[in-house]
Amino acid sequence: MSRSSLYVVRLIVLLGTLAGVPSSASVALAAEIQIVAARGGSVSALSTEEAEQLFLGRRSTLNSGERVTLIDLPAGSVRDRFYLLLTGKNPIQTRAYWSRQVFTGRALPPREAASDQQARDWLVTTPGAIGYLPADVIDTRLQVLLRLP
Repeated sequence: MSRSSLYVVRLIVLLGTLAGVPSSASVALAAEIQIVAARGGSVSALSTEEAEQLFLGRRSTLNSGERVTLIDLPAGSVRDRFYLLLTGKNPIQTRAYWSRQVFTGRALPPREAASDQQARDWLVTTPGAIGYLPADVIDTRLQVLLRLP
């Protein structure tokens, strides 16, 4: 995130706090993001490096050799924050990266859900699915593989 973008986000959060109204930016920045899979699945944990390689399309299997299906949230603050925390790429860099991957035929981006709820349902019903969600929407059907700050 550039310095000017970070300044604007901080200003929005500060103004929202002073006004007593939580802004969507302050809520998105406060929510912990967790990489999850269905409870009882074959994956019990992921390293940050392995998660980054998976979500950037550099690999499509786990260290064990198991193929995975990745689930992405729709474009928005949670997705932007996820990629920034995991890969260090801002939204523009992430879109450009995936455009190059698709154009050159190297990889396809994760399957995009229309909402948190749809992503959660896909994670539970799709064998080998791995995705990320804000901590407050994770239920007992899912297990946390990796927590992002």
